[in-house]
Amino acid sequence: MKDFLKNEVFGIVSKAAEEEGVRAFVIGGFVRDAFLGRPSKDIDIVVEGSGIALAKLVGKIVGSKVAVYSNFGTAMLHYKGVEVEFVGARKESYDRNSRKPVVEDGTLEEDQQRRDFTVNALALSLQREDYGSLVDPFGGIRDLHNGLLRTPLDPDTTYSDDPLRMIRAIRFATQLSFTIVPESFEAIKRNKERLDILSLERINEELNKILLSPKPSVGFLLLEESGLLEKILPQLCNLRGVETMDGKGHKDNFAHTLQVVDNIASTTDNLWLRWAALLHDIGKPLTKHYDPEIGWSFHNHDFVGGKMIPGIFRQLKMPLNEKMKYVQKLVQLHLRPIALVQDEVTDSAVRRLLFDAGDDINDLMLLCEADITSKNENKVRRIKSNFQLVRKKLVEVEEKDRVRNFKNPITGELIMQRYALPPCSTIGIIKEYVKEAILDGIIENNYEQAFQLMEKKALELGLTPQPLQKSL
Repeated sequence: MKDFLKNEVFGIVSKAAEEEGVRAFVIGGFVRDAFLGRPSKDIDIVVEGSGIALAKLVGKIVGSKVAVYSNFGTAMLHYKGVEVEFVGARKESYDRNSRKPVVEDGTLEEDQQRRDFTVNALALSLQREDYGSLVDPFGGIRDLHNGLLRTPLDPDTTYSDDPLRMIRAIRFATQLSFTIVPESFEAIKRNKERLDILSLERINEELNKILLSPKPSVGFLLLEESGLLEKILPQLCNLRGVETMDGKGHKDNFAHTLQVVDNIASTTDNLWLRWAALLHDIGKPLTKHYDPEIGWSFHNHDFVGGKMIPGIFRQLKMPLNEKMKYVQKLVQLHLRPIALVQDEVTDSAVRRLLFDAGDDINDLMLLCEADITSKNENKVRRIKSNFQLVRKKLVEVEEKDRVRNFKNPITGELIMQRYALPPCSTIGIIKEYVKEAILDGIIENNYEQAFQLMEKKALELGLTPQPLQKSL
């Protein structure tokens, strides 16, 4: 196991700890990932003594600036591409109404007891006499080899003390392809109400890590089965199940959604595109309708879903900036390319899609292709072939008409000066008329033809043209 400690920083910490008269150990994720053969540049050092004092001494030795977080009793430094965090060994006790513990100095074993899972409680000694030896009081190596997630102490106590550990269990199970042991998973179900004491920001951080895993569906299935998803994102739970009338049923939209997310995850690590995949059908429960003639439909679920996105982001305390607008746009547009492949791919329809999607057109196409989850291979083959036609048409139309990130050649200022108008609805009518003509291919996307069409529309509206200033 000394091979895990080849980085020279470990030897430096070992000598500094001996000089300081304290015992130091590498602990947690670095040790776990070393056994799993996963790269890690984050190193956690636990010290039976002052972690801050040892960090300052190491920083002095290597000439690195030390960031001290006195409120948390931690310190951090960067050395040759790795981040090293120091903390004093501690034991914790919790108030039921908070996940913030009362912290006292403790031993290494007491510090290991407070860890979330046995595989994260593994420690390697940095003492000269047993350098690199494993300290594993809870069978973490056994669980690591068997791919199991188990809490060091009683799981009800572990999860009740810090409910974030329940979501972390599911996140690790998703990232590492591990199994949460049955007694631990049952404890998650029993303690789901404890999520109420968590900050949404911490929950979001874990959800993002689940979404960024190789197969996010694993995590969301566990969240749903444990009851946590109902607490975090009930709108997603509403997609579950199949309703049947007159022998006609619709697909399980929850299962479909998770398949779309996995499809997207196999093509891109774009977090917000993965969020769009997760929420793309979120409007279906509100638009579900049964007609005896045609069966089940979800008309306008794209529009309704798009309207729901700001509320969901607000509910989860996620950013309400361009990231939210990006997700909202993709949800609102996700049926448009599919509609194109079902009908004739006209220049006009492609222009409008380019106009509405702008620079996000490629991501939209990825989402739409991921949305093909039919088990009918012939249908899938036909749709994918049609999507290739759409992609080709997108390139051709963009090269010819330049409508991606379209800007109307006719501005409001030009209309106001040309016809001596104050700000009014007539300006919008003229601009919209010109825009629609360009998108329909009636005129080309250039100033000269747009100006002539503006003059024609203004004449219809009874407006009198005025001489233009040269700047316009």
